[in-house]
Amino acid sequence: MNKILVIVVTYNGMKWVDRCFGSLRTSEVSADVLAVDNGSTDGTQQYLRDSYPEVKLIETGKNLGFGRANNIGFRYALQNDYDFVYLLNEDAWVMPDTLGKLIDSFPNSRYGIVSPMQMAATMDKMDPRFEKHCSASVTKDGEVVDVRFVMAAHWMISAECLRAVGGFSPTFKHYGEDENYIHRARYHGFKVGVVKDAYAVHDRAKRKDSRMTALKLKRVSCLVRLSDPNNDLPAEAIYQPLRLIAMSIRNLSMYLLASVPHLLAKYPDIFLNRRISFSDGAFLEEHE
Repeated sequence: MNKILVIVVTYNGMKWVDRCFGSLRTSEVSADVLAVDNGSTDGTQQYLRDSYPEVKLIETGKNLGFGRANNIGFRYALQNDYDFVYLLNEDAWVMPDTLGKLIDSFPNSRYGIVSPMQMAATMDKMDPRFEKHCSASVTKDGEVVDVRFVMAAHWMISAECLRAVGGFSPTFKHYGEDENYIHRARYHGFKVGVVKDAYAVHDRAKRKDSRMTALKLKRVSCLVRLSDPNNDLPAEAIYQPLRLIAMSIRNLSMYLLASVPHLLAKYPDIFLNRRISFSDGAFLEEHE
């Protein structure tokens, strides 16, 4: 029997706790659950202790961000010999058969990461970002289809992939870490896919990205391209500042223009982390 660890990073997510953690109680495939709390101030930690005693809770005491908090879970999974890790957003939940269908997609394949169909809470349409990135792929034939990118709100990762790829890169504080992880998975020879008959919810339909969030995502996209181990680094190092300038003009944004010198100043750290990402188990050391 496969040993599965579900990792949920929590941060002031009380309104989703019961739907998220409650859904795991109804899973047809049993899994251990680890919550890594990033310093919630809304009572999430105590509620988990009282209402979900089966959940192992690690409290960081501060907001480490998505990547660093999940790295704590990754280390725990490898130290305790789990076969699979499931990343589950706190604002997301699974169906009873979700985990089982994802596990069934792994035998005799080179998939390192698979996702279910990520749906809106109403279940009548896809999550908007999932639809943007994956809708064309999921129309193709096959039970599992390759995708260029799928958000880490729902990821099943094999232990083989985790041992090779490692943790999330510290280059990414917020946004971009999942795309970088996928690039690194491909560098290590793993495929990324969506299991078309597995479904789960990512509940964010009522949240709209602000203009500033959109601009931050554009800036992060430069970090993603610079950090991709499959790219030509010298070419990207020249191109990305120029791209950022072009985006600042196109979006009439001083924020993006001011980001150019900040990007250049970060080059040593970006290049170092990119080099580290070539190695097996990158970014899983305790000090990260």
